[in-house]
Amino acid sequence: MMDQKILITGVTSSVGKALAKSLSSGNEVWGAARFSDPAARAELDAVDIRTISLDIGAGDFSGLPADFTHVLHLAYFRGPRPEDLVEAMRMNAEGTGLLFSHCRTAKAALYMSSHVIYNFNEDPWHHAAESDPFGAAAPSFSATASVSKISGEAIARYCAREFGLPMVIARLNAPYGPASGLLPTMNMDQVVAGQTVYARWDPEPYTPIHLDDMCDQVEAMLAAASTPAEIVNWAGDEAVTVQQWAQMAAGFAGKEANIEVRETPGAKRGSCADTTKRKSITGPCKVSFEDGFRRTFEQRHARLVGEADG
Repeated sequence: MMDQKILITGVTSSVGKALAKSLSSGNEVWGAARFSDPAARAELDAVDIRTISLDIGAGDFSGLPADFTHVLHLAYFRGPRPEDLVEAMRMNAEGTGLLFSHCRTAKAALYMSSHVIYNFNEDPWHHAAESDPFGAAAPSFSATASVSKISGEAIARYCAREFGLPMVIARLNAPYGPASGLLPTMNMDQVVAGQTVYARWDPEPYTPIHLDDMCDQVEAMLAAASTPAEIVNWAGDEAVTVQQWAQMAAGFAGKEANIEVRETPGAKRGSCADTTKRKSITGPCKVSFEDGFRRTFEQRHARLVGEADG
């Protein structure tokens, strides 16, 4: 992709920032977010990403161009309480429709959904395919995540058909890398700090994907956009449990891993994704989990690496 005009919402998120930087070479990239932290805006401005403060749910796009060639919609409100659903629907459902209506002439759009939408399965190692049922399992961290993401998917599918907007809906699963706010990385930091890592079940597996792989695959994902919308699990090719990556982090740090299982009725026993369709679009991931997780440790905890080498 060269000489394209690309909009990324939710650009201050770890995934949004990584994708924006990877696409900024040779393209005009705009990053939209609320920008409550001025430092986050300055970091993006410094690499020539055009930033704009935007409340997607308000529907006021007067300062936002409409002639983007590609739109990556990552902006997402996640509330912990049931009463947060009103705001979640305003942002994640209504905001999605308002944004795609404004950018309806784009060549391709990506709506970032989540593996959280899939239903409960008794088998923790079940790899959910795009055709699997969804809707009932509620994650412990948010009362609004599942229903508002399902609603957002429905709106994105409608926009693809109504506006003839080629769309790919990407169901994200456990991204990781040196950035903050990502589950495997957060657990790594907890191990280093001597804190307890909590798991919902034993085992609790995911199919994590490194940010480098996401940046490598984003162009192919956008090229897969279609009308009606294409739906793809965006996840890694290896199943890894919370327990395994916590023990790996402990090994890197020369510490003990304190892992406590707090069984959570109603939450999925596992969060593994079937990546058969994604591999047919992007090819296999290039970063193995062991290598990517070790590199993440070296980037975030260089002092400990130096001490071990000494």
